[in-house]
Amino acid sequence: MAHKEPEIVVLPPNTEKIKQLWRVALILGIVTGIEFVIAFTLPHGPAKTFLFVILTIVKAGYIVGEFMHLRYEVKVLFWAVLIPMIFVVWMLVAFVYEGTKMIPN
Repeated sequence: MAHKEPEIVVLPPNTEKIKQLWRVALILGIVTGIEFVIAFTLPHGPAKTFLFVILTIVKAGYIVGEFMHLRYEVKVLFWAVLIPMIFVVWMLVAFVYEGTKMIPN
């Protein structure tokens, strides 16, 4: 019995998916660039921290929506993930705020 080599089929690149990946990379790069501008121009304070938290949530939501394909799921599933995340962030902010109030000056 003769040994037959497996046949390799090379598919043409999906240009739409490649364009979408570059678009996602561009959007994430822009948001990261905004974070860098904020980091090096604004003085340290609560406004700077608040902006960083908001931009981080925006980036995380965009990454989850695109790379975990949550954007294309049923909206109920999207909100089932987003609402608990909002409460977790609120809880973290509340803990940090309460923790800094307890530190004596």
